[in-house]
Amino acid sequence: MIKITEKPIDVEKVIETASSLKAGAVNVFIGTVRDNANNKKVVWLEYEAYESMAVSEIRKIIDEAAHRWSLLGWAVSHRIGTLKPGEVAVVVAVSAPHRKASFEACEFIIGELKAKAPIFKKEVFEDGEEWISAGPDRKNQVQA
Repeated sequence: MIKITEKPIDVEKVIETASSLKAGAVNVFIGTVRDNANNKKVVWLEYEAYESMAVSEIRKIIDEAAHRWSLLGWAVSHRIGTLKPGEVAVVVAVSAPHRKASFEACEFIIGELKAKAPIFKKEVFEDGEEWISAGPDRKNQVQA
């Protein structure tokens, strides 16, 4: 399952979709909106995505992870729209025969997703805003 949605993410559904009775480990990453960034108070985030391209890119990332770590199951869900601090922005879940593979695959997927998927966020502060493109090296700042 790869889902880009404006609705709150059903974390249990993501975990259930990724789970397998053959698995010895299910690993889950839950990314939440924090209330601060760059020593500023975050009021909300706005996520936008080029949805079809994001799904395609996430599929490539999952395919590579599944091959490298022999995943038994996986699921990814990412929110778009306006999110407030404390809300869940992204969930990645994987299952694998052993915990090491599960941890490594989950970390790989979220890292690659942030670096490669065309999902963008705008951090809105009390005194301005800043667009953050996918990946830490592709930061574009716009002050309001």
